[in-house]
Amino acid sequence: MPKAYWISTYHAIHDEAAVAAYAALAGPALAAGGATFLARGMPQLVKEAGKSMRTVLAEFPSVAAAQAAYESPGYQLALAALGQNGAVRDIRIIEGV
Repeated sequence: MPKAYWISTYHAIHDEAAVAAYAALAGPALAAGGATFLARGMPQLVKEAGKSMRTVLAEFPSVAAAQAAYESPGYQLALAALGQNGAVRDIRIIEGV
């Protein structure tokens, strides 16, 4: 079974405190779901039509594991801490090759 990659980009952050509260809960919740964080932060270089925005890259054992981590009670608590207006994000889960 191929590994999966969770890619999260922050298009806008409206509430730094909410993002910090989310991060404090999300990291452990995703790690409990099998995530290994490979990269997080602002890009060092942005090319072509890219935008400089906070990005998180995590590896999971499978797409099913990433989906289960997203749906887990711990991660749902993290989303609640982020709230509806804490940030505008884009999360993609893709299967490795």
